[in-house]
Amino acid sequence: MNKIIIDGNSLTLEVVASVARDFVAVEISNEAIEKMQESRRLVDEFVNEERVVYGITTGFGKFSDVAISKDETEDLQKNLITSHACGVGEPLPEDVVRAIMLLRANALAKGYSGVRLSTVNTLLDMLNKGVHPIIPEKGSLGASGDLAPLAHMVLVMIGLGEATYKGERMRGRDAMDKAGIPIIRLTAKEGLALINGTQVMTAIGALTVFDCKKLLKLADIAGAMTVEAQRGIVDAFSPLVHGVRPHKGQLETAENLLKLLENSTYTTRQGEIRVQDAYTLRCIPQIHGGSRDAIGYVESKLMIEMNAATDNPLIFTEDQRVISGGNFHGQPMALAFDFLGIAISELANVSERRTERLVNPQLSSLPAFLTAKGGLNSGFMIAQYAAAALVSENKVLAHPASVDSIPSSANQEDHVSMGTIAARKAREIYKNAVNVLAIELLAAAQAIDFYEGHKLGKGTEIAYRVIRDHVDRLQEDREFYIDINKCSKLIFNHEIVNKVDEVISLY
Repeated sequence: MNKIIIDGNSLTLEVVASVARDFVAVEISNEAIEKMQESRRLVDEFVNEERVVYGITTGFGKFSDVAISKDETEDLQKNLITSHACGVGEPLPEDVVRAIMLLRANALAKGYSGVRLSTVNTLLDMLNKGVHPIIPEKGSLGASGDLAPLAHMVLVMIGLGEATYKGERMRGRDAMDKAGIPIIRLTAKEGLALINGTQVMTAIGALTVFDCKKLLKLADIAGAMTVEAQRGIVDAFSPLVHGVRPHKGQLETAENLLKLLENSTYTTRQGEIRVQDAYTLRCIPQIHGGSRDAIGYVESKLMIEMNAATDNPLIFTEDQRVISGGNFHGQPMALAFDFLGIAISELANVSERRTERLVNPQLSSLPAFLTAKGGLNSGFMIAQYAAAALVSENKVLAHPASVDSIPSSANQEDHVSMGTIAARKAREIYKNAVNVLAIELLAAAQAIDFYEGHKLGKGTEIAYRVIRDHVDRLQEDREFYIDINKCSKLIFNHEIVNKVDEVISLY
């Protein structure tokens, strides 16, 4: 993919990830340009007539009843940006910032916001040339848009704020100069149009869901390896079982497990060693499948939000109307991202319980804590502690942000979504889940090494080899965090999943 053309309607998770992480160039479609120019003409007409229109010839929020003259419209927009840039905390990662810029440009390309084409082109020039505004991660209520963080994005466009360029942090004006991008002077409606939207929460959520689609496959791989390490029963994954309760995610997970375990001699059939396995093995399709369906739901909501007009007011050129509404309100995504966090938490929860079954000699026939010289060596004892700590932290993080609301703007904005907090929490839960699954993968590989004369499954063999290419079998205690970090990196980079997917097409 050399270039993508945005039209306000066609973004996908894959496109967002390619722009955010692979620096694919972005342009605006001709049709979108025409729509943007039409809406801009209407804004100019209203300004010249000094018609009372929210955010164009009035103040903002509680100040919506304060009239602004034609001569003051440019100052109004600049003041909006500087006053709203109140973000705090650590800067958002570069890929998230790039996704934010893309999503905001795509929303403006729909032609309902009234910004000049040159203004959107400035934003895309920054994206294409690698000028990345420093956007603090905290400070958005998720209603009236992601006002504070988006204002930090716009600061750089007008020569203020900070940005990174070619890996160096500097003043926004300096970054623009080095990249050869002229700074702009905002005109009527433009400041409001640039910051009144849900693009920060949506960018964080979109990249998290993109990664979670890989994590779902990885969880199935980890689960399948643990099934082998526990001589698990494959009958529980039979299509006969799942066909009579046909949840899509459940069906897909069961099929993934059978593909991964094909030709394995580690697995058993019902009654050969035991009649049935514990829930964490037997119910992998139901547990992972539930998370798979939940993440699929969140993706469906993202597909709408990534291609939506979330500005206020919205300009409808055919009707010659400007309507103040509430498309900036993040509630649809806040609920979805809270659901996302819960779904990811459950992948980690069940993974940690499978790890416990591997290291606990009362629950398996394997050596205690997967070490041949227990007592002298602790083996995987504290690795399981770390996994337990992470899943417990996730339980705190999974508390929904969307059930909270604090009135703002003198009670004019009296219900807010906290959707950006929900998205950020989901991302933290994802990072914790990656480490939990890394520990399970290492434990499963270690357990498998205690057996002799068996053959791994078609998919698990590939995963095992990738792990062993980077992490040796644990013979004696060593600095174990190094092993965990190596395996986590394999997951973050999708290396295990991609290798398996080359041979087996997983859902």
